[in-house]
Formats: sequence, structure tokens, C-alpha cells
Amino acid sequence: MIPDQNKAKKSNGSRFKRINNWLHLWLGLGSGIIVFIVCLTGCIWVFNEEITGLLEPETNIVYQQKPVLTPAALAAIGEREYPKLIPAYANYQQGKVINLFLRKPGKVVRRGGGGVLLKVNPYNGRIIGKQVSKKGQVDFFRFILNGHRALWLPYDIGRLIVDYATLIFVILLITGLIWWYPKKWNKSTRDKSFKIKWGASFKRVNLDLHNVFGFYAMLFLLFIAMTGMVFGLRWFSDGLYWVTTGGETLKEARRLKSDSLQMAGAKDPKLAMDLIWEKVLAENPKSMGFYYNYPDMANPASTIAVIVYPTAGQFYNSRSYTFDQYTLKPMKRTDPYAVPYQKAGFGQKVRKMNYDIHIGAILGLPGKVMAFLASLIGASLPVTGFLVWWGKRNKKPKKRAGAKSAPIVTGNAALRQKKLSVAVTEG
Repeated sequence: MIPDQNKAKKSNGSRFKRINNWLHLWLGLGSGIIVFIVCLTGCIWVFNEEITGLLEPETNIVYQQKPVLTPAALAAIGEREYPKLIPAYANYQQGKVINLFLRKPGKVVRRGGGGVLLKVNPYNGRIIGKQVSKKGQVDFFRFILNGHRALWLPYDIGRLIVDYATLIFVILLITGLIWWYPKKWNKSTRDKSFKIKWGASFKRVNLDLHNVFGFYAMLFLLFIAMTGMVFGLRWFSDGLYWVTTGGETLKEARRLKSDSLQMAGAKDPKLAMDLIWEKVLAENPKSMGFYYNYPDMANPASTIAVIVYPTAGQFYNSRSYTFDQYTLKPMKRTDPYAVPYQKAGFGQKVRKMNYDIHIGAILGLPGKVMAFLASLIGASLPVTGFLVWWGKRNKKPKKRAGAKSAPIVTGNAALRQKKLSVAVTEG
């Protein structure tokens, strides 16, 4: 019975390997171009702020020990430059200009809406630069981000493709690890698994690049891919939150509305913005960045939102506030992003860290370098994998060195050779 059991076990293992390798091959060929685009655009996006700072040195502002411009002062600058536009939002990071976005009154266009971006010195109000964009027009990094999120397709279509291609990529990483794992560990298999034989043929070097680089980057790519899935796949996002919180349901961030019945006693919008600004700053005196949106006068239900970033370049410990634009009272939020990081539970902290993990910023500059290199390797895997498949598909059968074709023997000669063979065997 034992030999039969061993034989059955080997057979099952062999069948599992064949299925695993088949999945890895055909899922990889089917999703390769999508993975290539998403990983390549991702590694470019990681350093978008650093690259922008190098290409636009005028946007770097030396920190000064004095207050920055208030929301009302910024709005006045925008009105002076573009009287027909209204302020939509402003964001600031210590050591940088304030980005003030102006738009036309009326309906808000969330993606690719036209408007003007003013880059303003946060201390003296001098305008450093302007970017005028028409509807659908985007700058380089927004173009990269659109490709990363939706392959430059209509958003609802492209986003769905990217989300499920990312899920397939996670499966590819797991099946790739199983394919990579050798049957026996010895010096030869260790060298093949962990080292690249640079002096070998192109095919061998390409195979090593796929296997070895894929192994070293696998863990980083898994984190990047799974945090990306949180943004797009609702079932995965809910499930991960449920697991990390010990069974809590993820509460959706509902759209809050100001109490329009209080409109009659409301303060001037500019004064209201400054009052809220002073209140938030008093609670976060050491913040190194902030974002706030101005209320939409055409929409009585619109609110005032403020996000404070305690650490430059990181988002996990940010604090979010939402205020009624008429009463200036804080509005209650139930989503995990509304809880201060210090008071959040484990699952809420994981959710708040999701974007920083996705781009590597959770570990600062070293983490972003690792995310960049892992994404670059991720973009190379479909290319090296395709070349491996193409090389095997078009592989020519090898001839043994010195081997000669046996002559074809027919007729009487064949009969004589047969008799000779029998005689030699019997002798």
C-alpha cells in the first residue's frame, strides 16, 4: 500500500504543478500588457512630487517662521486674477507653494474639469505660476495617473479592467512562486533560484531575470497590488477591513450636507473659512501640510472640508474635518478616515496607511525607492515572461553532436541483416 500511496501522491503533485503552471502561463499572457502599463505608470507616479520639485524649482519655498495666507486671503488673490472664476480648493505642503484651484461657477466636474491652478507663495501671496486647463486637458503626471487607474479608457470601464487585472497579477505572483520553487535544494538549484548567470546566453539571462527578479520583488509587489485592490474592488476592501478589525463592517463615507435652513444667519463665506481655518490650526499647530475646499455657493448643501497632514509626504496620520458652512459646527463622520490615527484601532490604522503602503511612503524615501524598483521589476515580468514563452514555442529540436542518420535497409539486405542478428544473439 505504501508504494501505491507514494505513487498517488506524486501523481497528484504533478497534476497540481501542471495546473499551476498552466494558470501562470495563460493568465500572464492574457493580462501582460495591462500589468506592464499599470506597473510602469506606478513607478513613475511614486516620485511625482520629487520630480516636479526638480523640474520646477521655483515652486520650492524656504520655510519661514510666520503664518501662511488664510483661505480668505487666497480667495481674494484668485478673484483679483480671475474675477469670473471661484475658488474650489487649496493645498499646501511645507516648503512648497500653495496650489489654489479656480473653476467656473456651476456644476463641479470631478475628473478632467477645466479651470486655473495658481501657484502662490504662502507668505507674501506672490503668484509663482499659472496652469490654465480646458475640460479633459491634463498635465503629465495626471496623464500618468489616468493610465495607472484606468488605462486612459473611459474611467468606469478602464478602472474595472485594472482592478481585475491587479487581482490576476496577485494570482500570477503566487503561481510564479510555486513554479519557481525547486523540487530539491542543492547548490545548483540555489544558484538558479537566487543568482543571474550574466555570462550565459540571452535566453538563459532572460529566464533568470524573470525568475530571480520576480522572487526578490514578489513580497513588495504583493503589498502594492493588494493595497491597490482596496481602492477598486469593494468586496476585497470590505473583506480586508472585516478581517483586520475582527469582524467590523466598513462604514461607507456618506456625503454630508449643510443645514440650508440655517442659511439666513450664516456668516460671510470668506469669514467662515478663516474661522474654521483658525480652529483647525489651533488643534494642529505643528502640521506640515493641509487641504481645504471652499463651499459651493450654487449648492446650498455643500460643506467645508479640511484635511491636515502632520508629516510631509505622508498621509496615514492625517486628520479630516467636515463643517457645516452656515453654522460652522463639525459634522459627525463614521468612516475610518475620520478617526485620528492615534485613537484608531488596528484595522482602522491599516486602512489609513493603505495609500502610503501602496506608494512606499510609509517607510519614507527608502520605502519609495523600494516601491519604484519593485514596480519597475513588475513591469519587466510580462516582457521577460513573454520572451520565455516565445523562445520555448519556437524551440528547434536539438541534434546530438556526432550523431549520424541510420541508413534505410530494404529488401534482401534487410533479410540478411535480420538473420545475422539472430545468429549473433543465439551464439
